Amino acid sequence: MKSILVIDDEELLVRMVKTMLEREGYRVLVAPNGKHGLKLFREEPVDLVITDIFMPEKEGLETIRELRREFPGIKIIAMSGGMARAEGFSALPLAEKLGANHTLLKPFERAQLLSVVSECLQ
Repeated sequence: MKSILVIDDEELLVRMVKTMLEREGYRVLVAPNGKHGLKLFREEPVDLVITDIFMPEKEGLETIRELRREFPGIKIIAMSGGMARAEGFSALPLAEKLGANHTLLKPFERAQLLSVVSECLQ
C-alpha cells in the first residue's frame, strides 16, 4: 500500500484530501505545517508528500527545499490557493523550480487530485 503525507494547516481541506485518498486505498499521514511534516517524514518515510505553500512555523517552499536536499527521490506535490490568487501572485512555479514534481491550485477537483497523485506514484 502506497503512503502519502499531507502537510497543510487547513483542517477541513486535510480531512477532505485524506478521505479521498484513503478511499482510493492509500495510507495517509497528516501534519499541520512543514516543521511537523518533516519530523513525521523522518520518523516514517512515505511514497509521496503533498504540501501547501503558505503555512505557519515552516512554509511549503522551505519544506520542499529541505525534502529535496535530504531525500532527493521523494515525489512532491505542492498546492496553493486563496492568498496567492488574491494577491495576483502564485508560488507554484517557484515550488516546481525548488523540486515539486507537480502543483495543484486550490480549490481543485477530486479527479484532478487523484490524477496527479497516480502520476507521481507510477
